[in-house]
Amino acid sequence: MTATSMSARTNRAPRRTLCLLLLTSALSSAMALAQTGSAAATAVETVRLEAGQVFPVREAPARVRARNVSRLSAEVAGTLQQWTADVGASVQRGQVLARVDPRDAELGVQRARAALEASQARLGLAQAQLQRARELTAQGFFSSEALAQRETEVALIRSETDANRAQLATAQRQLDKTVLRAPFDAEVVERLAQTGEAVAPGSLLYVLVEQGAVELDATLDPLDASSLPQARSLRFEAEGQSHPVRLLRVGGTVAEPTRTRTARLAFGAAAGAPAAGTAGQLRWEDGRPHLPPHWLVRRHGSLGVFEVVGSASEATVRFRGLPGAQEGRVTPVPTDWPGSLQLVVRGQAALQDGQAVRLSAGGN
Repeated sequence: MTATSMSARTNRAPRRTLCLLLLTSALSSAMALAQTGSAAATAVETVRLEAGQVFPVREAPARVRARNVSRLSAEVAGTLQQWTADVGASVQRGQVLARVDPRDAELGVQRARAALEASQARLGLAQAQLQRARELTAQGFFSSEALAQRETEVALIRSETDANRAQLATAQRQLDKTVLRAPFDAEVVERLAQTGEAVAPGSLLYVLVEQGAVELDATLDPLDASSLPQARSLRFEAEGQSHPVRLLRVGGTVAEPTRTRTARLAFGAAAGAPAAGTAGQLRWEDGRPHLPPHWLVRRHGSLGVFEVVGSASEATVRFRGLPGAQEGRVTPVPTDWPGSLQLVVRGQAALQDGQAVRLSAGGN
């Protein structure tokens, strides 16, 4: 054996030893990783949705409105003779508020009555003549053509009488309009009637606000409007007092330029309702369950939470997106998920869909 071959064999020996050492180390690492695979699962804290969900309290500006605010005007022309109620006075339904000089209307009633009486007299005469004509026709002393003429005359006079009767009713109606009456129990908030002043149809005389019939008018953000039908504990707070209310309707139109919607609500007891014009805040508890915003993470281009699936010893996570969630909002997000879901509430920032997790002692 030459010196060269002995030298090459001597160099290969350390290499074999190094390879064996590396292989042994790799096998040992793999075995250790297999033995501690459960320890590689990420520790997270979870909570059942029904235990962690919240019902946020919302509010909106609101004002008490009277159901009727009437602007009463003169219906006939004439001179205002009298007004009977001033600003701040309470009036009852049917109470006289003002009187317009009725003489012209009274003359119109007299003319219409005279015309009706005249036509009624003519109708009586025409009916008597028709009856006599029928008797003569039966005896052969009156032609059928003449009888038909009598019948036509009676029909014409009867129509004229009906028209005069309607004219009398119209004249009487005009006379009634010379007296202005309250249409409901109300408070006078404005009086423009002045004694001796000439008025024309449409001249504003009074402004009345109905008493005992008020509603709450609330101005809502469109995002809050959808929560109002499911609201709990609806109340109106103003001047240090809280009044229970119930929802009547939510308007569907978004007002410009404020981009708001309106809602009308009724008070539980009319006797204890605030006065019309009172301003305050409408507050309610959103009846829909919400997720706290700090639970949310972004995955797959959308915001959502991680749900724990599987048994406690082999738990993994699955991402559930929330279409209604918005980036940067600090308000809770509504959801209709079942309350039994187990959601990750701590440690979710580093999770990926399908990743194995280990429930910490704080989870439930």
